[in-house]
Amino acid sequence: MRLILLGPPGAGKGTQAANLVEKYNIEHISTGDIFRANIKNETPLGKKVKEYLNQGALVPDELTIDLVWDRLDQEDCKDGFLLDGFPRTIKQAEALEEGLEKRDLRLDRVINIDVDKNDLVKRLAGRRVCLSCGATYHVENNPPSQEGICDKCGKDVIQREDDKEETVLNRINVYEEQTQPLIDFYAKKDLLFSVDGTLSIAQVFEEIEKELDR
Repeated sequence: MRLILLGPPGAGKGTQAANLVEKYNIEHISTGDIFRANIKNETPLGKKVKEYLNQGALVPDELTIDLVWDRLDQEDCKDGFLLDGFPRTIKQAEALEEGLEKRDLRLDRVINIDVDKNDLVKRLAGRRVCLSCGATYHVENNPPSQEGICDKCGKDVIQREDDKEETVLNRINVYEEQTQPLIDFYAKKDLLFSVDGTLSIAQVFEEIEKELDR
C-alpha cells in the first residue's frame, strides 16, 4: 500500500497516520524526520539540508526529492509507505510520479482529511498546554478542572503563540494556498479520497479503511 496523507494543521493527521501505519504495516515517511535523520547522521545530503536551514531558507525541491527517494528506496519501504508532508508542490508530485514509474510502482490513494477553516480555528485556538509536563487541554472540549492550572502537575496551562487565532489563520491560509493545486492534481488522476475530518477519530479512520479495503 502506497499512500499520501494530506490535511491542514489541526485536522488530526498524526493520529490517522499512526492508525494507517499500524493497520497496513507500512512505513510512515515524514520529510521532517528524513531531514533530522540525515542531519544527525551527517550524510552528504544532510549537510546540504543543514546549510539551508541554518540560513533560514527553504530546502529546494531538488534536494527534498533526492532525500525522499533515498528513504523510499530503503528495504523497509518495499512493501509500502505513507507519505506525510511530501509532496508539497506540483513539481514534487511530478517527481514522485516519475520516480514511481521508473521503479514500476504506483500510488494507491491520496487521502485528504478535509476540515472547514472555522472548525480548525476553534480546534487550534482553543488548545492549551501545560508548560511543565506537556499535558494538553481544550477550552471547550477538555478544559482543566481549574482554569489555567494543570490537572496532572498543578503548573500553569497557557496558550502557545502558534495557537493564537491570527497565527492559526495564517497557517491554514498558507496550507490551503500550497495544497489546493495538489488536491486538484490528484483529483484529476482519480487518486484523491477526501474524508470529513469533523467526524470522530474512529469514524474518520473507518471511512478511510472502507475506501482502502474496497
